[in-house]
Amino acid sequence: MEKVDYKPAKVDVLLGLQWGDEGKGKVVDVLTPKYDIITRFQGGPNAGHTLEFEGKKFVLRSVPSGIFQEGKINVIGNGVVLDPILFQQETESLIATVPDISKRLHISRKAHLILPTHRMLDAAHEAAKGASKIGTTGKGIGPTYTDKAARNGVRVGDIENSQFIDRYNLAKSKHETTLRALNYPCDTVDMGDLEKEWFKAVEYLKTFTLIDSETFLYDSLLSGKHILAEGAQGTMLDVDFGSYPFVTSSNTTCAGACSGLGIPPSKIGTVYGLFKAYCTRVGSGPFPTELTDATGKMLAERGREFGSVTGRPRRCGWLDLVALQYAIRLNGVSKLIMMKNDVLDTLDIIKVCVGYEINGAPTHSMPYELTDKVKPIYKEFKGWKTDMTQITSEKELPKEFIDYIRFIEENALGGKIEIVSVGPDRKQTINMS
Repeated sequence: MEKVDYKPAKVDVLLGLQWGDEGKGKVVDVLTPKYDIITRFQGGPNAGHTLEFEGKKFVLRSVPSGIFQEGKINVIGNGVVLDPILFQQETESLIATVPDISKRLHISRKAHLILPTHRMLDAAHEAAKGASKIGTTGKGIGPTYTDKAARNGVRVGDIENSQFIDRYNLAKSKHETTLRALNYPCDTVDMGDLEKEWFKAVEYLKTFTLIDSETFLYDSLLSGKHILAEGAQGTMLDVDFGSYPFVTSSNTTCAGACSGLGIPPSKIGTVYGLFKAYCTRVGSGPFPTELTDATGKMLAERGREFGSVTGRPRRCGWLDLVALQYAIRLNGVSKLIMMKNDVLDTLDIIKVCVGYEINGAPTHSMPYELTDKVKPIYKEFKGWKTDMTQITSEKELPKEFIDYIRFIEENALGGKIEIVSVGPDRKQTINMS
């Protein structure tokens, strides 16, 4: 074997520290010029990353957020589940802006495919849960990960195999058996047209470069390439460490970057952790600092808190430092990035959750379960009452805002806030000294 002179390159990771929707797409786009390769390591087409620049708005589902920068390679990793139909729709919508998208985007052969019957299983399982439903997007993501764990999945690399149709039909047959057991009305679905569209999208998928991502990325590290790994959703939706069972079906934490791309843990470099100046959550599940009053409604309106893919309204609440500290520790965050600060510009008083009260006893640790017995303990801050959307440097930031972020830094395991966002455009980003 030829000896390789190793260059000490690392994979930096960028992920969300809350329940998702922290603004990861914008920050990846801002950071991309520093990197050669941008990767996506988990999640499915339910995770919409919104980017705004040059007066245009883009919503990405499966494509990494570095796709708009020229000269960069983007990789969809093995930890992602991919819907061929939605993938074709997404990439074709980007061709006007990214005409060479098929050259910029590579796909791991080990990523799993979302089949048409996966969507039906998603709907059937949610209906069976009744009042205990998770609030999924119905895109078949959970059932696809279930098949992956049960060793029944169909992978991207299978489309290159002569036995692909057999593997597809075997999975489909198993799904139909389960659907009948769940009393799902399969007869009302026109599988012929749906499958025709799906297989057409599979042929489109073949026009992209399919790779063994673990080998490609390791070789890239050996050659000194700089890699950024982009997560979807947020830490509090991690299947192991989030607010289970109201979580997603993959590992959204930093450890997920290793398994979702095939990267050795020793090659992880800087870990960027994103969080909003307040909290949001989509779908069902516990949310200790949720605001159901006029303030919560105001945050939703000013923050445009509606799902970029689904359009679902996001529940809004105050910043939760207990959850933030927990997420920073889990991910080994080295740099903090604080988003959507301008949404709080008009408030007289801003609150931050600094602890929980459970059965009358205070705690600063994340409990085993977040239930309605968990009551937030708040500290109040004076609002800055300043339009920060036009601010371009740290020295222009109001004192009240500086006080707010310094308190967060002091109470978030010593983490320093390196970047603050004061608007949706890539230019509305301020580096902190």
